[in-house]
Amino acid sequence: MQANPQSPLREEEALGKAYDSRLMKRLLGYLKPYRWQTAAAVVMLIAASGLELVGPWLTKEAIDEAIRNGDENMLLWLGSAYLASLVLAAGLQYGQTLVTTWLGQNVMKDLREEIFRKLDRLDLSFFDKNPVGRLMTRVTNDVDVLNEMFTSGVVTIFGDIFTLLFIVGAMVALDLQLALVTFAVLPVVFAAAWMFRSSVRDAYRDIRVRLARVNSFLQERIGGMGVVQLFRQEEPTRDRFEELNDEYLDSHLRSITYYALFFPVIELITAVALALIIWYGGARALEGTITIGVIAAFLQYARRFFRPIQDLSQKYNILQSAMASSERIFELLDREPGVEEPAAPVHLDTPVEGRIRFEDVWFRYDTLTEEGETPSDVVAPESEREWVLRGIDFTVEPGQRVAIVGATGAGKSTIINLLMRFYEPQRGRILLDGVDISDVPIRELRSRMGLVLQDVYLFSGTARENIVLDRPGIDEERMRRAARRVGIASHIERLPDGYGHELGERGSNLSVGERQLLSFARALAGDPSVLLLDEATSSVDSRVEAEIEEALEEVLEGRTSLVIAHRLSTIRSADRILVLHHGEIRESGTHAELLEQEGLYSRLHRLQFAGSTTAA
Repeated sequence: MQANPQSPLREEEALGKAYDSRLMKRLLGYLKPYRWQTAAAVVMLIAASGLELVGPWLTKEAIDEAIRNGDENMLLWLGSAYLASLVLAAGLQYGQTLVTTWLGQNVMKDLREEIFRKLDRLDLSFFDKNPVGRLMTRVTNDVDVLNEMFTSGVVTIFGDIFTLLFIVGAMVALDLQLALVTFAVLPVVFAAAWMFRSSVRDAYRDIRVRLARVNSFLQERIGGMGVVQLFRQEEPTRDRFEELNDEYLDSHLRSITYYALFFPVIELITAVALALIIWYGGARALEGTITIGVIAAFLQYARRFFRPIQDLSQKYNILQSAMASSERIFELLDREPGVEEPAAPVHLDTPVEGRIRFEDVWFRYDTLTEEGETPSDVVAPESEREWVLRGIDFTVEPGQRVAIVGATGAGKSTIINLLMRFYEPQRGRILLDGVDISDVPIRELRSRMGLVLQDVYLFSGTARENIVLDRPGIDEERMRRAARRVGIASHIERLPDGYGHELGERGSNLSVGERQLLSFARALAGDPSVLLLDEATSSVDSRVEAEIEEALEEVLEGRTSLVIAHRLSTIRSADRILVLHHGEIRESGTHAELLEQEGLYSRLHRLQFAGSTTAA
């Protein structure tokens, strides 16, 4: 029951470059819709940086001119100007904080929407190879990191840089020699900042890895709590979580230790710089080559000079994390869907007749790739590839009910997935009413079909919302009629709020059978011309199965249907049964014809109904 601590978490560990011009250019493109707000933030930052010079300069003037000459009016004017500069700086800082935070939040919103739109268009093969947790990280954690960069990084770095440049210029203008003496401590500052940056970089990476392990463990154990309790693993599970939690705590404490060391070191270096100013400046003041006001101004400038250096050291880590997050996000956004819209779309007739034709269709899953990989990275040599489907060739006439049976892994569900264009075949083609489905717009193709799966997925919301799914044209009467035809209406109407009753997560307050019936109503509400059932009755009991079978006899009348069935009793009345074996159609015929052949179907039938004298 222990999680593997060495499991690969490369997407969380990678920090990337501290600066990548290609990624930064693309990131800054998200500021284009907000160019005026960005410009306002930069202007406010530059203005606030310029105001950093005002206070020390006014102090110098007060000491060297007003106090020395006993000019009270000048002192009053200088004091008022000092106060005004502080108030104005506070106002600019307030405005800049509001604007940069607003910018960051809006860029986050735009990015989240773009990522979700991309995920909405990607084919199922992508989701087969990329865990939900990893994709959630893209939409949440990685976007949050970029928000921090936009609010505390990109724009505010301008303020820090301009503050440093302005202060250096002011100090050099006041006294070059004293400025050089003050800057003598800079090599030590840069060395401390470099050591801090390297240490915190490793600490941040460790924090992300530990957090990923905690989240993974929690998701797995909470989802499998029934198994944990069944096998009495509560105590080992608690011990393992405590171990992971302690590791996460230790990584945080280590990063705090680095901060606790770095800032006092910078303060100590600042104190050394101030001591040098007092020592060297005081000696020159005694010689009469510098004024006391200049020394006072230098002391204030030095204090303000080292503060942006501290900020830049922190922002380096923000920038580094942002580069890694942006690379992962853009890698996802740049991924081309495996199932693409046709360049020259062909539209189906209305209504669709429902003739389905598979022509020499071959399919394998070896082109599925993980995020960031290309098919060439994972495709196995030809001899090692396993075709899921081999030369599939059959026709379903309009209104026919065709069943597909076979052992697990024979390729039954793959046929439906290809028909819905969740995947693309490597060879052959699939036709609907004589039109190659790869030439039909995906939304139009799927709108003509209704699909019911064995594993029913219900969304949070009401029973009504789960049937309608915001599809245009499905009004209240049509929705209720679909529910009545599959026999779920009586179940829903017994709920406290009827069709407006809020279902639990994945319909947890419904029975398995009720969830399956509701999924039938969802499919039929769209009035599909083709109905696809993928072992849709395998998870319900005999009573519910009988209800479904009775409803389907009416519903399937006049519709083309393709039924994958595990229980052979449910497909005896099919017009034709296809028997799949190792990806090939080995037998075809009616229930009675296949039993007479004494082949694969007959063996499957005997296995299911062994001991029953009435099965046949």
